Amino acid sequence: MGNQCFWYLEDQDIQKMMDPKKSMEIQDKIIHRKFKKSEKIYMPDDTADKIFFVMEGRVKISSTGEEGKEVTKIIINQGEIFGELALVGEEKRRDFATALEQTTICIMSLEEMQSVMKSQSSISMFIMKILGNRVVDMEKRLESLVFRDSRTRIIEFVLDLVSKKGQRVGYEMVVRKFLTHQEIANITATSRQTVTTVLNDLKSKNLLTFDRKRLLVRDVELLEKEKGIV
Repeated sequence: MGNQCFWYLEDQDIQKMMDPKKSMEIQDKIIHRKFKKSEKIYMPDDTADKIFFVMEGRVKISSTGEEGKEVTKIIINQGEIFGELALVGEEKRRDFATALEQTTICIMSLEEMQSVMKSQSSISMFIMKILGNRVVDMEKRLESLVFRDSRTRIIEFVLDLVSKKGQRVGYEMVVRKFLTHQEIANITATSRQTVTTVLNDLKSKNLLTFDRKRLLVRDVELLEKEKGIV
């Protein structure tokens, strides 16, 4: 597999950014590992000395709040990077990284990643863009948690998921590998029962349909209008 992890990164053609000579230099320094469903990739207090790329599968980044309640921070999909806080000074991990399904991870040392970024400004800028987008997403989630009710948070999550991962099928939008109701609850700081109630209500209005494999939104504009409706 060599350094194919770069080519997967955020579905961009990183190969065009990568110096061929540098590519050959790091080829033997990249590790590929497979993780089973629910297997931990790293845990709190682990040394933050690696950067991870998802080649296949999905990864959940989460932490444990009061009374042991799990809070999901982000779901990392194929072609995305995680563990990136090591690049901005994180020395110990503060959260859990868990495989949501059988997942193949490309692992690169922090030192080697820093070397690549230093020698190739295009990759450095690309990684910084990813970090910036993550900060913006976290700020939006914080605003939603503070200012939105549970129903609106769930609808906003669905709309955000569709905008980022949705594929157009005629007039509808489909998202493959839809999350479980519990995973959505962990992300939106609601309960599984609330997620189920809201999604079933939207389904009864013929705005969307879903199962374990996919989410289909029939009309994004009408779903937008559902925000704030109690």
